[in-house]
This record gives sequence, structure tokens and C-alpha cells, in this order.
Amino acid sequence: MTTEKIAPSILSADFNRLGDEVAEVLRGGADYVHVDVMDGIFVPNISIGVPVVESLRRAFPSAFLDVHLMITQPVRYVGAFCRAGASLLTFHVEADTPENITRALAETRACGVKTGLSVKPNTYWQALEPWLAELDMVLVMTVEPGFGGQKFMANQMQKVSALRARLDEINPACDLEVDGGIGPETAPVALQAGANVLVAGSAVFGAADRAAQMQALRNR
Repeated sequence: MTTEKIAPSILSADFNRLGDEVAEVLRGGADYVHVDVMDGIFVPNISIGVPVVESLRRAFPSAFLDVHLMITQPVRYVGAFCRAGASLLTFHVEADTPENITRALAETRACGVKTGLSVKPNTYWQALEPWLAELDMVLVMTVEPGFGGQKFMANQMQKVSALRARLDEINPACDLEVDGGIGPETAPVALQAGANVLVAGSAVFGAADRAAQMQALRNR
């Protein structure tokens, strides 16, 4: 398993001063910048799209942009997000047919961008099995995707542990990310279960001292 990483989600940032917000968490030790893209169809919310990723890439040329597509039929847009500057592109196994998921992963890799797949809370981890050996990241949602500030679903830790065990068998370098309800109290639970990338939105951007909060998330 790779080292632990913190990925603040800009969904909880102040969009009136997004550049300053991202700069602050990067200075404070963020490993990734997590960008939630929602289409109002796959999830009941609409957030941001390609232009914001392009702007972040121009402003932060060396930042790792962890772009999470919560959209239907992601194969339609992976090329655009790759060209916009995504470092890693994660989309949902539930969002399309297996054939189109395979196509989307292939197109992402052809662009030189890392690949990830995600599962919602009610999806069994085995749905990811056909692609686990080739992924750079697996993302387990620990809330129902769509809105920030939700309560952490501890019952997803069995899924995290099972995925970590399977990845250690066939793809040990693959990151295992959790997203939803992560804070100083729940981060140790997720890390103990086998996650190594923590997405935290309100826990980081709502903190007075964001650097200290990210350090607290790393501290088991």
C-alpha cells in the first residue's frame, strides 16, 4: 500500500476565493486537490465542470488534481477532463455499461492520466473486480454521493478492508480512497480499515487552522 495522502475537497471551499483556498491547503500539506464534478442526473446535485479544472491547472501547474466524475456515461467527457488538466480521473462503475467503463478507462490512460473507479455505498465491491488490476485508485464512498457535510457510514469499512486485501493480492500500488464524513474522529477508522487517501471537505475548509487539521487527519 502507498503512503497516506490528504485530498481536501473543493466542494466545501469558498468559491468566491477558490484560488486562495486551494493555495492555502496546498501550503498546509495537502497531497491532492479533490474536485467533485456532478451533473444533477447521476447524483442529485450540480457542481462544476471542465472550466474549473482548466483554471486550477493554470493556477497550480504542479498540483495533483484528483477529479471525481459523478456523472452519467463518463466516457463522453473523460477526454475533455484529461485535456483540462486532471492528474487522476475517477468515475463510477454504476454510471455506465461495463463496455463503456472499459472504454473510458482506456481513453483516460491514452491521455496519460491516472485512472480510478468508485462505488456507491449500496454497491458491492466485487463490481470493481474486472478492472482492479489496472487501476491507480479505487474510491469507496462513505456517504451517498451528491452533497458535502454528511455523516460517515461506518458500515462501509468492511468494503474498504475487502478491497485492500484484494488489491494487495493483484495491484498493491493502487491507492484506496474514502470520501464522505471524514474528520479527525473518522479518519483513523478509515485508515485502520485499509484506506490510504482521505477526502475531507468541510473538515478541512471549515477549520480555522487547515494545516493543523490535515495533520490531525494523518495522525492515527
